Amino acid sequence: MATELPLDAPMVETLAALREAEAACTRCPLHRNATLVVPGEGPDTARLMLVGEQPGDQEDLSGKPFVGPAGKLLDRAIAEAGIDRREVFVTNAVKHFKWEARGKRRLHKKPNAHEIERCRWWNDLERALVKPDLVVALGATAAASLLGRTVTLARTRGTALTARDGTALLVTVHPSYLLRLRGEADRTREYAAFVADLALAARRLRSAA
Repeated sequence: MATELPLDAPMVETLAALREAEAACTRCPLHRNATLVVPGEGPDTARLMLVGEQPGDQEDLSGKPFVGPAGKLLDRAIAEAGIDRREVFVTNAVKHFKWEARGKRRLHKKPNAHEIERCRWWNDLERALVKPDLVVALGATAAASLLGRTVTLARTRGTALTARDGTALLVTVHPSYLLRLRGEADRTREYAAFVADLALAARRLRSAA
């Protein structure tokens, strides 16, 4: 099913043109305090797309998605799930870093529904250009952006869903959730479950090939 874009969405035909359009975006206030826009990254023929919540501090400074601690954990889990990271397109539901100052630190602040919705068409354009066979939503914010409704991870995780544009969708946790766990046993258990979710995505792609 083709992605239905808003009538006022920019006309772009390549990922490079999309990045330029995103860099000029002022559709919500988040661009004001961000250092750089963080567009999606990966091959334009990727069969698998991973969608997170928003860039973090290191992503904001580099302009690249998933380069911080959560990104390193994601790379490790992708490899353990038997997926070639070079063949994956990674992006976020929101393209600018939303943060609040805590001393000298910039701490992540969750984007609100308005910010998610204003950024949604960038994700729609990414899917229209890449045409992935499967999208994995990393966390509830990404899932809400892709489904157009609030979801509960416990109920939707690992279930075959369909995004608003008809793309096959799976939902799992965001890797930053794993980093926040304090107990070693909890981290080990939840990391194994995360890898299992990604391995399920890999099996779905193989069966659809």
